[in-house]
Amino acid sequence: MSDLFENDRNYVLGDPELNLIGDRDKLAQWRHKKIGPAYYKLGRKIIYRGTDLNAWAALHRCDPAVIPHQ
Repeated sequence: MSDLFENDRNYVLGDPELNLIGDRDKLAQWRHKKIGPAYYKLGRKIIYRGTDLNAWAALHRCDPAVIPHQ
């Protein structure tokens, strides 16, 4: 799978690319619940690394061709 995000880039809230995984409110809910992608909080600024976003997206990939164990 090709990466959804540039690995060597930092993303901040307001970057349109972040909308691929959720809007600003959804990302805030995930940070509060500690279930979203890894991030840095520097003062009031939230920063997501492209490598962390790609890793998180890969963990949440669903493949309908794979039959889950029952």
